[in-house]
Amino acid sequence: MKKYYGFIFLLMTIFYGSCAAIETIFKAGMWWGIILVVGVIALIFFVVSKLFGRK
Repeated sequence: MKKYYGFIFLLMTIFYGSCAAIETIFKAGMWWGIILVVGVIALIFFVVSKLFGRK
C-alpha cells in the first residue's frame, strides 16, 4: 500500500492543478458576463431615453 501513496499524491496534485485552472477560467467568465450584462442594460436605457425623451 505504501508504494501507491506517491502515485495517489501525484494524481491529487494533477487534479487540484486542473481544478484551479478551471476555477480561474470560470471566475474570469463570470466577470465578463457581469460587465456585458451591465453594458447591455445601460445601452437599452440609453436607447429608450433617446426614443421617448424630450426633444
